[in-house]
Amino acid sequence: MNAADLLAQLADTANGPLERARSAEPALYWNEDIAAQEEDAIFRRDWVCPGLAAEIPDPGDYLTFTIAGDPIFCIRDKSGEIKTFSNVCRHRMMQLLEGTGCTSRVICPYHAWTYDLSGRLVGAGHMERSEGFNKKEICLPQIRTEIWNGWIYVTLNPDATPVAEALAPLNDVVSRYAMANYVPVLHEEHVWNTNWKLLTENFMEGYHLPVAHKATVGAWFPVEKTVFPDEVYDAFTYQTFMKRGDATYGKAHPDNTRLEGDWRNISVLPTVFPTHMYVLAPDHLWYLSLRPRGVGQVDVRFGVAIAPEVDTMLGFADERSAWIEELTKFFEHVNTEDRQVVEGIYAGSRSAQATPGPLSWLEREIHDFQKYLSRRMGDGMGGTT
Repeated sequence: MNAADLLAQLADTANGPLERARSAEPALYWNEDIAAQEEDAIFRRDWVCPGLAAEIPDPGDYLTFTIAGDPIFCIRDKSGEIKTFSNVCRHRMMQLLEGTGCTSRVICPYHAWTYDLSGRLVGAGHMERSEGFNKKEICLPQIRTEIWNGWIYVTLNPDATPVAEALAPLNDVVSRYAMANYVPVLHEEHVWNTNWKLLTENFMEGYHLPVAHKATVGAWFPVEKTVFPDEVYDAFTYQTFMKRGDATYGKAHPDNTRLEGDWRNISVLPTVFPTHMYVLAPDHLWYLSLRPRGVGQVDVRFGVAIAPEVDTMLGFADERSAWIEELTKFFEHVNTEDRQVVEGIYAGSRSAQATPGPLSWLEREIHDFQKYLSRRMGDGMGGTT
């Protein structure tokens, strides 16, 4: 099946009701032409999330990321503002920074061209014989960046709708948690052998939790308490769910004065299209941010943060370290369960016997995601969020 036929099938199910919705054609997850179109119609046009602003709290703190394969870095400048720049030296195209860290200057590891925290070139040795060279005229290209509820969002699209506008209805749901004040305690980078869309679809549906996660979060998840919004939104989807009373994680700490009533036991699971997804609970949040690496691999950024009153409760360093280690092991176990599933689905999608199956009402967000993909891919150009 060629790309045009795959997109026609996607549009057919996306435009129909959930009651008749089916999963996508298997080749949608490994067709190379589809992947090429996604890069232009989705990843070069919509917002992606490198992580939490609180993960780079001080001037000079930075994290690296990629957008559609383009290396970038987010850095907090001397004024406290987070800016994003191309992570490619203006001299010989060497990548400047790797991973995360803190620096007072960005120094190219190839020839030591040096940039300040505003991206301006401030040092370039042995260039005095290069005609017309003026370091004051050279600056790293800046990438559009916005901060929303503590998240960093970046885009290559100058015409993309501002994040606060695109996510305004979601703000009405998540603002009560004040997640910008959550304290980061972990971030990791992984490569999973699957397609990014399969991983996204897996995260956004709770149908698999009592089965694939029966040893972890599934034990606390009453599926009948799942609630979806009445509307379908262009830039995101979400669900809310309640944790059972015996849940180890997911309940408000007694010192939490932000949440009242049932909200003290409710978690929100948003997916901000295309690849930012998180579970926001009264006591913690954990997130994934994805970057396709071809059709069969995906770079996974995984992070965990805890509510400020939980962080305060932990107090002593040894107690805090032990609690965070236990929390980390728990969510790494959850990720291991998910990895086994989504890598298995990708392998299954390559089978000649693979066919689309009907969706459950608990997979409503997958249908929302299909609508998003069809809108972006339908004309080969994509829209703006």
